[in-house]
Amino acid sequence: MENYFFSLIIPVYNRPYEVDELLQSLSKQTRSNFEVVIVEDGSTSPCKHIVDKYAQQLDIKYFSKPNSGPGTTRNYGAERANGNYFIFFDSDCIIPESYLTEVEAELQTQYVDAFGGPDRAHPSFTNLQKSINYSMTSFFTTGGIRGGKEKMDKFHPRSFNMGISKAAFEATGGYSAMRFGEDVDFSLRLVEAGYSTKLFPKAYVYHKRRTDFRKFFRQVYNSGIARINLYLLHPKSLKLVHTFPSLFTIGSTVLLLGGIVCKWALLPLALFCTIIFIDSLRENKSLKVALLSIPASFIQLTGYGTGFIQAFWKRILFKSAEFKAFEKNFYK
Repeated sequence: MENYFFSLIIPVYNRPYEVDELLQSLSKQTRSNFEVVIVEDGSTSPCKHIVDKYAQQLDIKYFSKPNSGPGTTRNYGAERANGNYFIFFDSDCIIPESYLTEVEAELQTQYVDAFGGPDRAHPSFTNLQKSINYSMTSFFTTGGIRGGKEKMDKFHPRSFNMGISKAAFEATGGYSAMRFGEDVDFSLRLVEAGYSTKLFPKAYVYHKRRTDFRKFFRQVYNSGIARINLYLLHPKSLKLVHTFPSLFTIGSTVLLLGGIVCKWALLPLALFCTIIFIDSLRENKSLKVALLSIPASFIQLTGYGTGFIQAFWKRILFKSAEFKAFEKNFYK
């Protein structure tokens, strides 16, 4: 059985206090066979003083570089990592104590070249963060493809919680320079190159995502754009489920306009709101989170759908160059 030494690689941009929570959770891991590689991506509020707090508790390296985006920043960290298996986290994650124990158990049972894990809402998260987490993992908003179960033909890990062997990383060239969707592009290239991937259900993280609805809209809007960009790079990657948010967006617009003439046109939207409320209440046991899950779900679907429609219009119908949005404010 192979002995693994993990390099936990984390790109950071102006989030020192989130890094504090992340490193605190890593200091409590039940395994010690890992190093932490923090890469500051041109931050104006660096986290070096936070990293120094954990220098005695963790095997930790800190680097700072000009801003270039998350993908190339992860590559920068991987080039300076010593592990034989890399794990990538986002800086807004909290890692359960048994995370590495679960990862190692999975790899020892059935080795894979790359894996991904699901995300959950930590009890300390705000009600809004919990509602956003619900909207990003619920069957009713994503078809369940991001909620911890394998729904697609191949599993494509996401970089907020993604592991890959050093050998596979180097052979595939790591992440591209894409500002959004770079993790899906990487996963698709891994699968296309014949590397094995798998979901590790017990290797979950607590993922804060965005802290307000405006920032959340920017995130999912970019995701919709990225899906079309990914389709042009990987034509077989586009699935029927990826079109649902755009259909929801168009349908909701038609129903809202129809509601001006006939109030019964709003009934399907009211039914959707009711389903979201009941399901979120069942999952989160909170009336406030259940209520916030309604606007969060609409933002998740219409934000993604709007980005998808605009990118389809520009890139597919009018054959324009790569369409981007909010690039300067990527991390905000």
